[in-house]
Amino acid sequence: MKVKIVAVGKLKEKYLKQGIAEYQKRLSKYAKLEIIEVPDEPTSETASEKEIQQVKDTEGERILKKIKPDDYVYVLAIKGKMLTSEELAESMRQAVTYGKSTLVFVIGGSLGTSEAVNQRADHLISFGHMTLPHQLMRLVLSEQIYRSYRIQNGHAYHK
Repeated sequence: MKVKIVAVGKLKEKYLKQGIAEYQKRLSKYAKLEIIEVPDEPTSETASEKEIQQVKDTEGERILKKIKPDDYVYVLAIKGKMLTSEELAESMRQAVTYGKSTLVFVIGGSLGTSEAVNQRADHLISFGHMTLPHQLMRLVLSEQIYRSYRIQNGHAYHK
């Protein structure tokens, strides 16, 4: 089993890198977790709607190049469905049951994901109404993926 996190931007903070590395290590008994970074597009704070759309489309093209046709794709989106940890675990289990060997989680850039990326998603998910820094979201997502595998395997980590 392979799990990929495709994320826009480069992770800079050492403490976040260390936390993600810890979950990669813990996950290794269940799946291989690969982090794929795609470059973000510079955007001015006064960008027009058209410029914002261009940024999202450019980042979206970069994301889509990292996704294979047979991957099962979760896109983190503000308007996505909020899931409990148990529901995420069950969704991941079902994807594998129905023949998906690679699960891909997409974290878009600061402006969100393009319509093309959202259309490619098998599942749009949200971690809540609060805004989290995208770099921190990688750590939170890594932990939830690990938690999902623990739940699937009947371990008490999630309690």
